[in-house]
Amino acid sequence: MDVAITGIGVMAPGGLGREAFWDRVLSGRAATRRVTFFDPAGFRCQVAAEADFDPAAHGLTPQEVRRMDRAAQLAVAATDEALADGGLDLSELDPGRTAVTVGNAVGCTTGLEQEYRVLSDDGRQWSVDHTFAVPQLYGYLVPSSIAAEVAWRAGAEGPASVVSSGCTSGIDALGQAAELLAEGSADVVVAGSTDAPISPITMACFDAIKATSTYNDDPEHACRPFDRGRRGLVLGEGAAMFVLEPTARARRRGARIYARILGYAGRANGFHMTGLRADGREMAEAITAALDQARLNPQDIDYVNAHGSGTRQNDRHETAAVKTSLGERAHEVPMSSIKAVVGHSLGAIGSIEAAACALAIERGAVPPTANLRERDPECDLDYVPLTAREQRVDAVLSVGSGFGGFQSALVLAAPDKAAA
Repeated sequence: MDVAITGIGVMAPGGLGREAFWDRVLSGRAATRRVTFFDPAGFRCQVAAEADFDPAAHGLTPQEVRRMDRAAQLAVAATDEALADGGLDLSELDPGRTAVTVGNAVGCTTGLEQEYRVLSDDGRQWSVDHTFAVPQLYGYLVPSSIAAEVAWRAGAEGPASVVSSGCTSGIDALGQAAELLAEGSADVVVAGSTDAPISPITMACFDAIKATSTYNDDPEHACRPFDRGRRGLVLGEGAAMFVLEPTARARRRGARIYARILGYAGRANGFHMTGLRADGREMAEAITAALDQARLNPQDIDYVNAHGSGTRQNDRHETAAVKTSLGERAHEVPMSSIKAVVGHSLGAIGSIEAAACALAIERGAVPPTANLRERDPECDLDYVPLTAREQRVDAVLSVGSGFGGFQSALVLAAPDKAAA
């Protein structure tokens, strides 16, 4: 597997567009705030990382806005940026050899909830009249509509799919896209992930399992990965899309290569829907398999992008997994989470984090873990607290963990990084 990232588009809280996103995560300034999309009074957690996204400002027509759920809108806007950044002439591509892979966890939640509220008169009616619904309601029901919107935008007529594996969807979508290219099923893949879960139903679900932070009086510091005082994750939203192509093809056309995807692997723990084993064995296995595919050793890794959700069980789980898989290198390599800045956007976050990894390689800097002021004694690695670091980054390991027991790992490397 040797796949080049030649275009990046990002729509994220605090940073709409690739450069604004990078500036935000590097600054360590959290984009979390009290929820404004609806009245959060009465919810256990009342904060989230919302994107100040105006679809019209990003080129979507009124008809497109009406047709698409917010998750699809974010994906299309990120796709537009990625395609422009990649310098592709779509008219010169073979549509049948252009593929799309989109990761997503909770589908078109925003649109579905809005329409249910209309049809049921805010839940007061059990029997509803479907004629009050928008004609696009079926498109909201099926997550495949998101991949269809991206495919139409890119003029892609090759393989198109949605990868839905919970919070690892963003990593898994990129891994499966890279595999399409490696097996020769496509020349170019527009890949990434999107989610827009900040809605009453999603907030209520996370309230029920007490996974979200209760720092409602301090939204900016509500998410605190690896910190002794953490109280849980903060929901976010967003999308990151990429232009992926075989590295040899990218070099032939003289494309700018941000980074290369060299390895990917996933595992499932078969343990618990929301729980994690403290030893992190399955994530460690995914990391080792991804490194083997990349033909890199633990000593080659210059930065670990952590899942870092801000829950105690996740922090200790992936700390153990990184120590098991990287050995002594785990204590030497910087490891950080950007979720304190952009929140946890569920299916989208793996691709948003991959964008940060690719930019870390190109720009020579490691994003910090915001809000980490007092490290949890159970977490004894270098989590880059508060302040970014300038350093050469030739190879990055990005990991993800999702409800259902999903564990995924992605290895990215600099354009000139040689395998072992």
